[in-house]
Amino acid sequence: MVKLTPGMQQYMNIKNAHPDCVIFFRMGDFYETFFEDAKTVSRELEITLTSRGKGETEAPLAGIPYHALDPYLAKLVRKGYKVGIVEQVEDPKLAKGLVKRELVRIITPGTIVENMILEKGSNNYIVGLSFSQEKIGLSYCDISTGEFASCKVSDSEFWNEISRLSPSEIVVPMSRIKSPRIEQLKENGYIISEYEDRFFYSTKAKQTLYEHFNVLNLEGFGITDEIIAEAAGGLISYIKEKQMNPLTHLNKIKVYQINDFMFLDSATVRNLELTKNIFSRTDNATLLSVLDKTITPMGKRLLKRWVVSPLIDKKEIEERLEGVDELKSNLILRYEFKEYLQNVYDIERLIGRVSFGNANPKDLVSLGTSLKNIPKIKKLLEKSTSKIFKEYSNIPDLTKATETILNAIKDEPNTLVREGNIIKQGYNSELDELRIISRSARTYLAELENEARERTGIKNLKIKYNRIIGYFIEVTKSNLHLVPDDFIRKQSQVNSERFVTEELKELEVKILGAQEKIYEIEYNLFMELLEKLKKYVIEIQDVSRCISVLDCIISFATVSQERNYCKPNINSESKIELKESRHPVIEVFSDVDFISNNCILDTESRTMIITGPNMAGKSTYLRQIALSCLMAQMGCFVPALSANLCVLDRVFSRIGAHDDLVNHQSTFMVEMNETANILNNATSKSLVILDEIGRGTSTFDGVSLAWAIAEYLNNETKCKTLFATHYHHLNKLSEKFKGINNYNIAVDEQDDRILFLRKIVKGGTDKSYGIQVAKLAGLPDKVITCAKNVMSLIELEDNLGDKISEHQNKKNEIQLSKIDHSQSNIKIQPVDINKIKEKMMKDLQEKILAELKEKIDKEFNQSKEENKEKKNWNKLF
Repeated sequence: MVKLTPGMQQYMNIKNAHPDCVIFFRMGDFYETFFEDAKTVSRELEITLTSRGKGETEAPLAGIPYHALDPYLAKLVRKGYKVGIVEQVEDPKLAKGLVKRELVRIITPGTIVENMILEKGSNNYIVGLSFSQEKIGLSYCDISTGEFASCKVSDSEFWNEISRLSPSEIVVPMSRIKSPRIEQLKENGYIISEYEDRFFYSTKAKQTLYEHFNVLNLEGFGITDEIIAEAAGGLISYIKEKQMNPLTHLNKIKVYQINDFMFLDSATVRNLELTKNIFSRTDNATLLSVLDKTITPMGKRLLKRWVVSPLIDKKEIEERLEGVDELKSNLILRYEFKEYLQNVYDIERLIGRVSFGNANPKDLVSLGTSLKNIPKIKKLLEKSTSKIFKEYSNIPDLTKATETILNAIKDEPNTLVREGNIIKQGYNSELDELRIISRSARTYLAELENEARERTGIKNLKIKYNRIIGYFIEVTKSNLHLVPDDFIRKQSQVNSERFVTEELKELEVKILGAQEKIYEIEYNLFMELLEKLKKYVIEIQDVSRCISVLDCIISFATVSQERNYCKPNINSESKIELKESRHPVIEVFSDVDFISNNCILDTESRTMIITGPNMAGKSTYLRQIALSCLMAQMGCFVPALSANLCVLDRVFSRIGAHDDLVNHQSTFMVEMNETANILNNATSKSLVILDEIGRGTSTFDGVSLAWAIAEYLNNETKCKTLFATHYHHLNKLSEKFKGINNYNIAVDEQDDRILFLRKIVKGGTDKSYGIQVAKLAGLPDKVITCAKNVMSLIELEDNLGDKISEHQNKKNEIQLSKIDHSQSNIKIQPVDINKIKEKMMKDLQEKILAELKEKIDKEFNQSKEENKEKKNWNKLF
């Protein structure tokens, strides 16, 4: 049993109150951890595990310097740990007995505001959930930027919204922690934090929101549904408890509905590789990587949201397109905007840290430099003609806020607020006087050192300083015989001795007294400055939103001009018409010229059945049409010669095959789940792209399902559908149903070789060229030869079966027509046609197999080496 010292008892009291946290305990210049926390920190941060105390007071210890907190904190939080920060809340020099310490923050994955930990181009969302029998209240927040929103979702919408937000942490009521839905979230890698149910109760949650926003009701925010209030109130309570901060920069909440934007399920976001590459799981070779020409961190974060949340309001889409059009054609205006944006830092997060109270001096320099450019950007917005820019030209220029910062903070200040070198000369007269005293004292210190050298004759005598013994005179051992009597011995070293004099003591008091006073005044002035800046929080947040939108539109204009995109016309006729459409990602990353294609879909011709070989470009064609529609509704120009596009409510995709091992689902089950989602949720205003539906099961099952799905989408849902398939039977759909048309990818076939032309042409095809593609892939010649022979056999069998059935049906009709049913003594004997067919098929198979065996034997007899393998082939037949 370890005996606890007073300091360790102080630590244990805090640890026992927060057992789920790793406690960083401030002791002087270090944050220290003890016992199990020390072992955890040592292991996770790869730092030395030592101990504090001896004997019965000995305890495991791992510590880090206080000024190096952020990088170590980042590692722990990214691994899912919660870290409690305990600070000294009184000056150790003034403390009577044990220094007072308090827990000042609990940092969790979703409540980070430290710049070093946060990813610049992404939001760091924390989500709060509340539950009813039918709906889920979902509230999310990024406390580093001040973004706060809430909605109500169904179960299927919930999973897609979680996927879209990709939260760092999800807060749920304790009573729900073991529910199947929460368990599934854990299995998918989400960090779940439980919180007391009472904070999610309607009355308590509403009261929390009333107090936070200082309002009497929530109707002004559009919160009329209790489940939304419960999620938002519970989340705010959790964040405030962990941060121990009023969070004044969270000054508004947006209530939204899922159908405020185009709905994209997680499968479509993945299949179209909007933000993540399927293979590398990075943002390389994605739509986001192609469109992202943003300059500011705020713009980068907003663009990512735009990519997964396209607009559905025609007016809003056209306003964005108008802005893109102006900047695409006005190169000078675009260049001027970009020039000023180059000097704008992440003001969204900078003002968040100011409001939070943990901004450092360099943060303020970055904020001041950024705000200095706002009046210039404002003037350019006023010169613009687009409606979207005109609206944003009303932003404040923030000149007073800029002057407040730049008049006070040095151009290159210290990062640490308690170590001075922050405030400019001339800002505070008392500070200026103390600096003069400090400088003159240091000058006198240098003079004192020279005088001592001359008086003693010790040429290498030096006056030095450390925090333990203060200022001292250092003399090497070889010169000790020259030390005068008025030198007072202070400390012995291996190679030197340290001394002080009365004069040096007096000078030390002046220097250190002045320096400590300077540090104190600079710290107080800096904290006062933060308080002054807090009144500009809302205005700076508004400016940040304007800069974000401007940055995204500049990005769209830049890529549209560089890649020769066209401005889409947004129609109200439910029509998709693209001329010479291209895939925006492949054309950038491919080494060969991209072959463009056309597409026309409307209410009369709404389904395209697309056949053709693998590698010919069917999947690419499907994706490029969907991506062009998405890009248009983001407000971006599209990769085509011309585009006339309607507003889609949803885009669905079923492409590729993969198992879901976590949920114990096979490839085919995943395919059917995704397809069921499409069939149950697509509307007549949706676009559906399907690639190889049904290939995960037997051929007959696959064809049947593919047929039924295509028929349902065309006849019942009446959505626009691109259906790529190898099932050539689906070409017959166009003969039976209006709205369905057959297309294929053109191939040039020469001497058993194929050339992919990459052009989509009208009409179906009954060839898949699978064996030719396999040959291109490098399969051995023997395998290719065998495959051709087996395919010939299957085709003969299939054709013969059809002919037998046709012949037998005619024969039966003739025989039955000759029967005189009026003769009562004639008995009709039933004939088993299947048995006759089976016998004929068996005879034909034996004949073909014999011929095939003879041919193979002949080929193998051509070499001794092949003859050795003949036995294996005999076994096969």
